[in-house]
Amino acid sequence: MTISKSPLLKYQLTNSIATISLDDGKANVMSIQMVAEINRALDQAVADRAVVLLAGRPGMFSAGFDLPVLRAGGLEASLMMRAGFELALRLLAFPTPVVVACTGHAVAMGVFLLLASDYRVGVEGAFKISANEVAIGLTMPHFAIELCRQRLAPAHFNRALINAEIFTPQQAISAGFVDQVVPASDILNVAEIKATELSKLNMPAHAATKLRIREHVLPAIRSAIERDSLSH
Repeated sequence: MTISKSPLLKYQLTNSIATISLDDGKANVMSIQMVAEINRALDQAVADRAVVLLAGRPGMFSAGFDLPVLRAGGLEASLMMRAGFELALRLLAFPTPVVVACTGHAVAMGVFLLLASDYRVGVEGAFKISANEVAIGLTMPHFAIELCRQRLAPAHFNRALINAEIFTPQQAISAGFVDQVVPASDILNVAEIKATELSKLNMPAHAATKLRIREHVLPAIRSAIERDSLSH
């Protein structure tokens, strides 16, 4: 077992599973620093040839971007958004399976990380799963529209984005945000079991199939990120 820690996350390699546990002590906001830490952990997972298990802290997966920075606008906000979007794009094309343990609320960029992963385990409880940009006065980025289009159920796509609908974890299954929901006491264990199961796949075939299935999605999202960058 290998364990390394930073102020924002912990990386733990056990057998062929790299668990990246996010914990900033609050809302696990996707600040520039948090995204950089996640990318460093993903670099290590690649070096370790490990399946990734991305987990939040109890009650909170991620509330999305750092809102005060986002509202302030300017260069820092643009860099933060670009970094978050690029992270999701990286997860969509990651060479090994990516499992998420959505340990609580997932909002905005937190939701987009769910949608960029390969298998999502949610947690029972009064938690919010929402792409809430419209509700807080933000026009949905082109990036988010393209990402949600390829993972959300068609019947929920407009409701989730245009209406900023809030889904419970159970409702989030049919919408396409998560694949299953389990009690809080079981979530990490269930996610680890799924990651272990996926670790038995043939990894070159997994990676090649992932890229083949998403061969139209990845360029569309890349193009959307460029459009969003030009608008800031």
